[in-house]
Amino acid sequence: MIKLRVRRYFFGSTGVIGGCTFVAATIFLLYFKNPTVQRNSNSGFPCNFSTYCPAILNGEKEGYQLGDDCERQWKPEPLHIRDLDNCSKIIREHHFITSSLSQEEASHPLAYIITIHKEFEMFVKLLRAIYNPQNVYCIHVDQKSSEDYKRKVKSLTDCFKNIFIASKLEHVIYGGFSRLQADINCMKDLVKLEHDWMYVINLCGQDFPIKTNREIIWHIKRKWDGKNITPGTQQPQNMKYRTQYSYKEWVNNGNGYIYRLNQKKSEPPLQLAIYFGTAYYTLTKKFVQFVLEDVRAKALLEWSRDTYSPDEHYWVTLNHLDDAPGRTPNVSWEGNIRAVKWAPFAGPSLDDCYGHFAHDICVYGLRDLKWITTQPDMFANKFEVSTAPLTIKCMEHWHRNRVLNQTSATIQPHWYLED
Repeated sequence: MIKLRVRRYFFGSTGVIGGCTFVAATIFLLYFKNPTVQRNSNSGFPCNFSTYCPAILNGEKEGYQLGDDCERQWKPEPLHIRDLDNCSKIIREHHFITSSLSQEEASHPLAYIITIHKEFEMFVKLLRAIYNPQNVYCIHVDQKSSEDYKRKVKSLTDCFKNIFIASKLEHVIYGGFSRLQADINCMKDLVKLEHDWMYVINLCGQDFPIKTNREIIWHIKRKWDGKNITPGTQQPQNMKYRTQYSYKEWVNNGNGYIYRLNQKKSEPPLQLAIYFGTAYYTLTKKFVQFVLEDVRAKALLEWSRDTYSPDEHYWVTLNHLDDAPGRTPNVSWEGNIRAVKWAPFAGPSLDDCYGHFAHDICVYGLRDLKWITTQPDMFANKFEVSTAPLTIKCMEHWHRNRVLNQTSATIQPHWYLED
């Protein structure tokens, strides 16, 4: 067997790369302790969030300097748990939106699939940013996550009727079939719900929205109403190794790997033409039902089990079938699903990364925020609380302010985020 060094490549424009059972359990109160404000010993000023964030978003040099100083000084305490049966307090203290913000949003419910495995604090920030009571959320928690992490996720999701953990969990390996299977598992749960969601959007734990819920609906309705968004193109020659050879997932001491076997695969089933696209999508409910029921979709799923990164060919290939509901065969890399900065050798990014790279993708820093907030995409990837806590803090305040400025509902005091 040949061990594969994982590397992702990008082609195109700015796109990347059931009923539910609720188990009774002890409810835990989750809370963030307010960080202790420290003073910069050199300049004598406090780390004032309301000062540095607007300046950074405006691209001001002084704002960057202030933000960098604060980033070095600010030591946020981790998320703690106390044994208290008080979901209303959890919802209030974590600033979740508790009513539909407009009639338009209430009449266009969305479904989300969120795959997570680390950084519970980041998951809470993402979830509350996209949470609306008319939507529904399937959370796939990686099997390799710690029991403490799984317990925290369950203690939070049990407080919401429209959030649930997937009924079947996978040990997800980067680039493996398990990542695709995780989404399929959530889709099977979502279609069984008595909930009239219209589109499903998939996220990972390091995503964060650029658009508000209302703006996401506008984005879909303006060009994609009744259509699927699966950016991609016909499989290029230098990507065919992913489907020409068999690959195998392997777990050792909790770490997952994918290997290429010295074994060529058979041709795609039913003479299907294979496409290459992103792992991210926005799909209609009818298309999801089609994926779970159609003979060709099932055959392609089985054939894809030993391919490399099958989530980057599966959705876009099925969306090109002539009778697929909501098919969009001629859109190439259009869709504006993800804003991503790629490593220079992996993609066409023209902007620098001011954080660091992971899997050839920029994990954003403070100086990336101005670029992010000017992008037309629905979401940005990647963010990391452990390495850049103030970057995501600034981002979430910018986003929540946009949400509240657009609402026609009566704003509740706890919807405002704390400085």
